[in-house]
Amino acid sequence: QVALVESGGGLVQAGGSLKLSCVGSGRAFQSYAMAWFRQAPGKEREFVAAVGWIPSNTYYADSVEGRFTISRDNAKSTVYLQMSSLNPEDTAVYYCAATRSGLDRGAFAYTWTYDFWGQGTQVTVSS
Repeated sequence: QVALVESGGGLVQAGGSLKLSCVGSGRAFQSYAMAWFRQAPGKEREFVAAVGWIPSNTYYADSVEGRFTISRDNAKSTVYLQMSSLNPEDTAVYYCAATRSGLDRGAFAYTWTYDFWGQGTQVTVSS
């Protein structure tokens, strides 16, 4: 079991950058695949990015490919989401998620894949 706490959200101008962090309190952080999801007002929660047990195993939604980068530091039990070239459509509450299972093809993009969730952090991009 792992508890997740996100931080780093805030208000940023269009075209700017922001870096989110998610710290896990579990004793075996490296055994979890990690992901970021986001949810805008009136919309369903959508997949943003995921990283598997090894840092090179990453996945991205088409809408953020090339702009966002997910990474993890197992020594610090932390996963990051570096966001660049932000636009108003990126405005949402961003959630960190973890699963004890591996990431099969396609499964990384579904909320039901993940067992643990953080409380979320608000990202607002002004135009």
